[in-house]
Order: sequence, then structure tokens, then C-alpha cells
Amino acid sequence: MENIEYFKQYQTINGVFDEMKCNEDVRKHYDSFMSAFQNINSSEMTLKDELAKKLFLTQGITFTVYSSGEGIEKIFPFDIYPRIIQAAEWDFIERGIKQRLRALNIFLKDVYHQQFIIKDGIIPAALIYSSPNYLREMMNVDVPFDIYTHISGIDLIRDHDGSYYVLEDNLRTPSGVSYMLENRNISYRLFPNLIPENKVRPVSDYPDLLMKNLLGLGNRHTSRPTVVLLTPGIYNSAYFEHTTLARLMGIELVEGRDLVVDNHKVYMRTTRGLKKVDVIYRRVDDEFLDPLIFRPDSMLGVPGIYHAYRKGNVAIVNAMGNGVADDKAIYAYVPDMIKYYLNEEPILKNVPTYRMENVDEREYTLKNLNNMVVKRTNESGGYGMLIGNIASDQELKEFSEEIVKSPRQFIAQPIISLSSAPCYIDGKLQPRRVDLRPFALSGPDGIEIVPGGLTRVALKEGSIVVNSSQGGGSKDTWVVD
Repeated sequence: MENIEYFKQYQTINGVFDEMKCNEDVRKHYDSFMSAFQNINSSEMTLKDELAKKLFLTQGITFTVYSSGEGIEKIFPFDIYPRIIQAAEWDFIERGIKQRLRALNIFLKDVYHQQFIIKDGIIPAALIYSSPNYLREMMNVDVPFDIYTHISGIDLIRDHDGSYYVLEDNLRTPSGVSYMLENRNISYRLFPNLIPENKVRPVSDYPDLLMKNLLGLGNRHTSRPTVVLLTPGIYNSAYFEHTTLARLMGIELVEGRDLVVDNHKVYMRTTRGLKKVDVIYRRVDDEFLDPLIFRPDSMLGVPGIYHAYRKGNVAIVNAMGNGVADDKAIYAYVPDMIKYYLNEEPILKNVPTYRMENVDEREYTLKNLNNMVVKRTNESGGYGMLIGNIASDQELKEFSEEIVKSPRQFIAQPIISLSSAPCYIDGKLQPRRVDLRPFALSGPDGIEIVPGGLTRVALKEGSIVVNSSQGGGSKDTWVVD
């Protein structure tokens, strides 16, 4: 059976925007790939699918699921059929993300310095100060080049009409870029000729762009800065990513115990003695970074690193305190930030968001809980979430009570019908829901976004939760001219 029959059998989901198919026709930017795809017979396609699984297994491309207190390492699920985005569409996404990040970066500087946005009544002071990720220790700390959001992962979804919405801003220690890079490597192995034939824009220069920015931060004090990647260690869910990025950038992968602070300067322990560190790309959360300032029981951080940072003797990427900007309650105000700081209309839309601290919006949400997605404002990974139309009566009751008890801890959004994309599952093409996480790098020379990013897939049939911790996988993302 030829793959043209696979395509004929491919049924889109009613009321859902499909990335490949419009009515009964293939969208133009999928034409070239589909033409080549139809020439690969079913047995060869199955072999490619098996090869992808073996490559992920042998290369140790994994993530960790924390279930019942146990860390279970799994191979990251990968779908061999790429998600394809046309260049004009990507240009729109890129402009929207750059605009959003400019505003968010100014917001971070503002809330830790003059706080004009609070004084002018754009955002309530109580909302800022009640955020558990607002670090008073960052007040009046000058960060290098005024850049807080060095590395950002902005999650995008599409509604039933194809419109892009920002689902959330990840500005602390966003993960997933290693899977973007590995997905492209696997695609080259599976379809070596199709990527150049389709003029797919490259993503492989991400480590070089990141390294350029890291060196740019360290160049303030020395012409040969030392850069390290600080990891929480092998039990972290993204440890594979930490090792991959350190290897690709040619820098040392260190844990907290490998670093020491002396006279407000950070040094790395080596076999030749102490070596001064100028830039730290940290994958350790704020609260664990310095046990002298934050959590005294932390074994992951470096005692004294906060004061070294505050004095400007070391650059830390991303800046501490960024979590206040990707708090889900603050998310609702990002369009207002763009208008306030940039005097521009937002290019990318927010998902309509109901603020539970607002009495009217809370009452509306409680009356319409069946049609809402309710999220805890400081949870991630798909945890702490209620999807109203598939929730049990008991879950609806429990969430209602919790919202009334602690409104600041929740937001609500209408259920968005995430777009679908074809996935090769059980020997045939099947539609599955997807989102998109482009990765943006902010440095002294501006904001650069690698064309493509990570497309995450809800591999469970009918699911709209794409997180790997909830059974999701990913696919390669091709931006084509």
C-alpha cells in the first residue's frame, strides 16, 4: 500500500485547525514533503519509525517522569512526520515573540527598580508582591546589559481558525532545546535528501548563538571569559539536555560542589587548582541557588554566589527573579505591558484569561467550570491543571473550593481547540494536537530566534496535554521558504 492511500485515509478532527490539510486539500507548504512521502512504501516507513526509536535509545535521549516520588527515566517519544511552517508565518511569529520579550524584559527591570508600572496602576502591587517568584533580593540589582531574559521558550498554540496564541512565557530555565536539536539530527538520518530539497531553515547554530551571547556577557571584565553550565545533577529531569548543551558549546558541566566563592568571586575547582568563572548558565532554580540567601537546606547551589552576582563579579543566565514575569497571574497583563512600555499593539494574542482575584471573573468561572481550563499560577509541566469538559464532578467540586479559598493561586481560560498535525502512529497517519515552543536568545546584540523550535505532541488520542510528563512527545519543526 502506497502512502498516497495513507493520506486519503487521514481524517482531520472536526472543528480543529489541521496543520497539513484544509478541507480535502494539502496546504501548499506541505506539498513538496507529501510528494516525496508518497514515494516511500509502508514497510520502509515502518523501518524509519523503528530506526528513530533505536537512535533515541542508543543516544540516551531521555527525560524523567516523577511519579509517586520516583524518578522514572524514559526515552523521549518522537514522531517522524515533521510539522511544517511557511516562512511568512514564521516571520509573523518571530516579530510577535521579539515584541513580547522586549516588553517582558523591561517589565523585569522595572519591577526590580523604579516600579513605574505599579505606580501608574497598570498592574496591582498586591499581584506582584504575592508572587512566590518575586525576589525582593533582586531589588536594585543591576544586571549586565539590563538583560534578564537571556533564554526564553515561548509556548504557542493555534485555535480553530488558525490564529496563534501565546499560552505561556518560560523565562526561568526553559527546557527542550536539546530535543529540538536531536529531532533535526534524526530527521537528517531518516530523510537525508528532503531537508535540503524543501529548503528547511537550519537550527544547528543554536549552541553557537548561545555561546556567543554567554561570551558577550563575560567580555565586560576579560577578553577570555570562562563559561560553565551549572546543573542540579544526574537526577534532574533535563540532565540529558544539560550534558548535550555543555558538550556542544565546549564548556564545563558543573554541579554546585564544583564551585566555590572567595572574596565575592566565583571559582571552579580543577585538578590544577581554582579557576575564576565569569559566566554561569544555570539550570538550578532560584530557591536552590544560594543556601545562604534562599533555602538553607539546598545542596544544589553555591554558598555566596548571590553576593558575587550582586557585585557584578559573575554573570548568571537567566537572571534571578524572572519567575515573576512568567507567573500565570501576571501573564494576563502582558498585552498591557506591551502597550505601556512599547506603545504598540500586541502582535501575538494572549489566550483570554480570567483573573480569580477579580470577583466578577471568579464568579463567571465558577458558573462555567465545565468549559474552562483552570491552572495553578505557579505550576508547570501540565501539573495542577483542570480541564473542565473531561473532569469528574469530584474534581470540579475540589477545584471550586480551592479557587474560593485561594483565588490568587489560580487563573482560568476557555478551552482552546489546539491545532492538530499528522503523526505516524501504528502504521498510518493520525491527527494529534500540537503546540510550538520557539527558543529566543537575548544578548548584547539583540534578540535572535532559531527558526523552528520544539513542536510538542499530545500522543494520546483525544488529549490536549502535550507535556512529556503527561504522555506527550515531539516532532521536528521545519520552517520552509
